[in-house]
Amino acid sequence: MLEINGDAGDPGIPGAEGERDSRIAARGLAGAPDPELVEKARRRRFTAAYKLKIVREAEACTQPGEIGALLRREGLYSSLLTQWRRARDTGALEALERPRGRPKADRRDARIAALERRAERAEAELVKARKVIEVQGNVSALLGELLEPRGAQETTER
Repeated sequence: MLEINGDAGDPGIPGAEGERDSRIAARGLAGAPDPELVEKARRRRFTAAYKLKIVREAEACTQPGEIGALLRREGLYSSLLTQWRRARDTGALEALERPRGRPKADRRDARIAALERRAERAEAELVKARKVIEVQGNVSALLGELLEPRGAQETTER
């Protein structure tokens, strides 16, 4: 039997002040936290598969009131159903399945980039080393000419 005053079994409107608080105080549980209330409200998120399932179930409804029963059963609003139908018609539900943000970088791409940077550094060092060797060769040739005795050059030329 359903009671009209709402004291037996009817939890009232969750999060509403007044009626619920007075019933808790009447029971002597004023200091106990209410397990039905969530500490911080969180926005619900629905997967694209769930949205498609609900839209298909709503499309299959033929009798008056079936869509309303479906929405009550799932705890949804008719505006959500309307948005999901529009998204399905534009093909946006498939795009919703993909995660937001940048796609995750492939580890192989990062490894390739690191190896390319390493190769560029090695090539730059090689160019420097070749220049140093060239300069050292030139210095060695100049020092060789300067350190040779002058008489040795004249005797070899004649």
